Amino acid sequence: MTDGKSPILSVRHLSKAFGSTAVLADVNLDVPRGSIIALLGASGSGKTTLLQALAGLVSPDAGSITIDGRDMGGVPAHDRPVNMMFQSYALFPHLTVSGNVSYGLSARGTPRAEREHLVAWALELVRLEGLGARRPDQLSGGQRQRVALARCLVMKPAVLLLDEPMAALDRRLRADVQKELKSIQRKVGATFVLVTHDQDEAMAMADFIAVMEKGRIVQFGPPREVYERPNSTFVASFLGTINLFAGVARAEEPSRVRLAADDGLEVVAERSASSGANPICAIGVRPEKVLVARQPTGLANDFAGAIEQVSYGGTASDVTVRLAGGRSLEATVANSTASAAAALQAGDAVHVGFPAPAGIVFSE
Repeated sequence: MTDGKSPILSVRHLSKAFGSTAVLADVNLDVPRGSIIALLGASGSGKTTLLQALAGLVSPDAGSITIDGRDMGGVPAHDRPVNMMFQSYALFPHLTVSGNVSYGLSARGTPRAEREHLVAWALELVRLEGLGARRPDQLSGGQRQRVALARCLVMKPAVLLLDEPMAALDRRLRADVQKELKSIQRKVGATFVLVTHDQDEAMAMADFIAVMEKGRIVQFGPPREVYERPNSTFVASFLGTINLFAGVARAEEPSRVRLAADDGLEVVAERSASSGANPICAIGVRPEKVLVARQPTGLANDFAGAIEQVSYGGTASDVTVRLAGGRSLEATVANSTASAAAALQAGDAVHVGFPAPAGIVFSE
C-alpha cells in the first residue's frame, strides 16, 4: 500500500559498469507521484542507462529500485508496472492503429470488450478517434508519436518511461507535442520519466529536472531552481547560456561577494545560503539579466564596451558585447518595440550591467 504522498519511484545507490567503464555511479532519486521528471544530460552521461534500468532492460551491479512500493530486484521487464516509449516509436507496420494500441492488452489476455473500451479511451485521449483503421504509414510523424503514446497509456502503467520521444519531430511540431504530452499527463495523473538532451524540452515539460554528468545526478529540482540557482558551473553552462567570471573573492561581506576576476574586473553578487563555506571561485549571470544601454547603467556591475554582434531572433535578440579588457559578454534584449533590435549595431559603444542579486555565486 502507498499513502499517496510517498515517491512512486525511488532509486538508491544504483551503479552500473560496462567493462571498466562506470555508466551509473551511486545514483539516488525520488520521483514524486503524478509528476514529470526529465533526466537531462549529454551523450554518455548515463541517462538512457538509468531509464533502461528502471524498465528492467539493464541489470544494475548494485543498488535498488522501488516502484509503487514494490522492490524491483529480480523483477523482469514484462512484470514491472512501467511502460516504455522508444525514440523510434516501434510501431508494427502490418497492424492498424487500433491493433498497435491493443497489442499489449491482447498479450495480457484482456477480454475483448474491455480491450475495445480501453483502446477507444486511449485514442480519444490522444485525439486520434476515427483513425483506428489506418496503418502507421498513413499517419504523420506527430500522429505516429501519439499512437505510440496511446499504446503505452492504455496499459495504465504506474510510471511511463520516455526515451527521447520527440527527437524525430521538427521544431514546430515538437513544441506542439510537448504541450500535448504535458496536457495528457495532467489528465491521466500519470508519472512520466523523460530522457532528453534538449534543455528547452526539459524546461518546458518537466516538474523536476535531474541533471546528469558522468553517471551521477549532480543537481535535482524544479526547472526554475536548477536554471536560476545552479549548484555548479557545469550545471550553469549545460542548462542555458551563462557569463562566467572566474577569480578570487577579494572582500568578505555578510550579504555580498566581491570577486576579483582573472581579467581584472570586479564583480559583485549577493551571497546566498547555498554559497556554502568553501572559497568563492566564480560569479555567473544569465544573458537575460544583463542590461545593454548607451549610458552607464547605474547597476552594481557596470562595464563599458562595444557591440560585437547582434543576432535577431524574433522575440529577442542576442547581443555580444566586447569589454575593454577583451572579454565578451552575452546579453539578451527583448524586442518589445520595433526599434529594439535595430537600435543596436555592431561597433556601437555601450554599457552593460546587472544588479548584484542577478549574480550566481559558485564555490569550489
